[in-house]
Amino acid sequence: MQGIRWVQLSADELNEFLGSGGTGVISFGEGVDESPFTVPVSYGYDAETRSFYFRLSFRPESTKEEVVDRPVTFVAHAQTDDGWRSAVATGTLEDVTEASYESSAVQGLWAVEIPEVDIFERPPEEITFREYRLDPKTLTGRKEVGTDE
Repeated sequence: MQGIRWVQLSADELNEFLGSGGTGVISFGEGVDESPFTVPVSYGYDAETRSFYFRLSFRPESTKEEVVDRPVTFVAHAQTDDGWRSAVATGTLEDVTEASYESSAVQGLWAVEIPEVDIFERPPEEITFREYRLDPKTLTGRKEVGTDE
């Protein structure tokens, strides 16, 4: 019978897993006694700076605007040909929507690929989008490895 254990991804494995972008889940802290505000998101990843980029939507009825300044945890995970992989990043978001074109944040945003997903009940041009960077306080990755029992 084969068991499973998890080991840390090396920096190169983590960068390979995250690629230049994909999808994951971002959670905004709500406090000790409450569940976090959690939403699926597309992300871009810059391996050189180890920064994540998000294009978040703000519909008129959205509560995201109330939580976007709180600490976040971002998780990406996927089943690969070599087993499960996951990455977890923590920190706070930096709004780069109005940042100068010369800033490193905007240059990093241009270097990534944030997948566009249309999940809205109204045309995208009716929704406000803002771009954010997560320069993680912590960034870790794990991979599944088999063990023989």
